[in-house]
Amino acid sequence: MSGNIAAARTLVIKVGSSLVTNDGRGLDVEAIARWASQIAGLHRLGKRSMLVSSGAIAEGMQRLGWSRRPHAMNQLQAAAAVGQMGLVQCYETCFREHGLPTAQVLLTHADMADRRRYLNARSTLRTLLDMGAIPVINENDTVVTDEIKFGDNDTLGALVTNLVEADALIILTDQAGLYDADPRRHPEAKLIEHANADDPRLEAFAGGIGTALGKGGMITKVLAAKRAARSGAHTVIASGREHDVLLRLAQGERLGTLLSARTVPLAARKQWLADHLTVSGRLRLDAGATKALVRDGKSLLPIGVVDVSGDFERGEVVACTDPDGREVARGLVNYAAAETRRIIRRPSSDIEGILGYVEEPELIHRDNLVLL
Repeated sequence: MSGNIAAARTLVIKVGSSLVTNDGRGLDVEAIARWASQIAGLHRLGKRSMLVSSGAIAEGMQRLGWSRRPHAMNQLQAAAAVGQMGLVQCYETCFREHGLPTAQVLLTHADMADRRRYLNARSTLRTLLDMGAIPVINENDTVVTDEIKFGDNDTLGALVTNLVEADALIILTDQAGLYDADPRRHPEAKLIEHANADDPRLEAFAGGIGTALGKGGMITKVLAAKRAARSGAHTVIASGREHDVLLRLAQGERLGTLLSARTVPLAARKQWLADHLTVSGRLRLDAGATKALVRDGKSLLPIGVVDVSGDFERGEVVACTDPDGREVARGLVNYAAAETRRIIRRPSSDIEGILGYVEEPELIHRDNLVLL
């Protein structure tokens, strides 16, 4: 099973808050130094690594003397700004011991949602990897709001994995891996060593919340693995406290939980569409249009849309839902919301008569549409 990781050349490694900050007692410099040493070992093996690191807010809380994570956005942003200084300084110092340059990369959802900024971020990260640098990536918590947050660094790790088309995502946590029940409440729970990332049972196994420091939990890791699998990347969830965990995984040892990708990787443009965490509107389809998209690989025509919600412009990303409200696809819409409302349930031949012009006969062309 671990052969998938041993063969991986480009890795995204995500480290959780409890590991980086020694369960909230300030930065765990010794632990960070150990990961730097392991990543240096991966570098010598010819592997390229990116680090998605939590810990800025937790470190900021410690520096500011706060015992509880605040709820107010401005306080969270201030804590992130304070903590980011110490976090990056620590990584830079530890990697310098091994002669490896580091680069700080702060991302927001807006960077990923805008096609041009998305491509710029991909180019920058790939260039850093080609130069032998270690990108240290975090969400730009000092400027984001709840509406535009990634939500957690597990999700960010998956998005970065897809962004650079990495081979594997390694999520280091304070648990040994994914269990079939919460091991903190069920001592008989069994570790799941290997499963397919799209196995629907995993979400039920992973139900639950994270720690007081982190915002995620095992469910976000399972969903991150499912997202990373869309670009063909495998995911390992393993304990960051396991001795030499990264090097042992790279050498093929079975550790933690491997969630394998078995789907055909999406084309880069469609991956970008799938990775939008927010959409500008929703189109509810009838059964015929749903079948045309999902089974037949067709474009979406106005006649198959029964309802429109949201206020979107031409070229924005909208979700397509089946008659029961389940999202089945998303894509770049050819008409703004007001125009779309006027042409739904009508054949494409009527568009020009209704609007006075016709941009495209399709509401969403299949080349700009991705199935979920």
